[in-house]
Amino acid sequence: MRFWRARDIRDGQGEALRKGHAMPMTRISHRSPLGRWLALAALPLLLAGCQRGAEAERSVDPYDGIAADETVRFLGTEPFWGGETAGSTLTYDTPENPEGTTITVERFAGNNGLSIAGDLEGAPFDMVVTPGECSDGMSDRSYPFVVTLRIGEETRFGCAWTERQPFASSEAP
Repeated sequence: MRFWRARDIRDGQGEALRKGHAMPMTRISHRSPLGRWLALAALPLLLAGCQRGAEAERSVDPYDGIAADETVRFLGTEPFWGGETAGSTLTYDTPENPEGTTITVERFAGNNGLSIAGDLEGAPFDMVVTPGECSDGMSDRSYPFVVTLRIGEETRFGCAWTERQPFASSEAP
């Protein structure tokens, strides 16, 4: 093994990459017998990564946990926000806008949840509703869905429920 001084290794503008440090340098070419052997030995490992095993099988069926005709109600804290969506409309409200802003959205059932997308006051509005126990952190309610909401560059987290899958508690939201 040869040791080269870092001053011997230069970048594209002639500057030393690491001045004054000795580092081991090994050169393996694909033309050398060792290089060919390493390439051939790595090939099965690379191909194995492309294969799908039984444990990697995933459902390709669209998520059916929320029916197309269901109204999804959602809420979040810090900051407070909420609303509901049914069909191709969504109303998003905040304490500053309690009446809410209604927008047109598209619903898409993915592998493990429902995506709802539109534009809110010129910013992309992307909400994903996935099954999972959720708490709003301020009450004893337990919601059946987790919400991840992205408005423009801001991401928010919250909970959701439907009439068919309501929250569990004695309190009303």
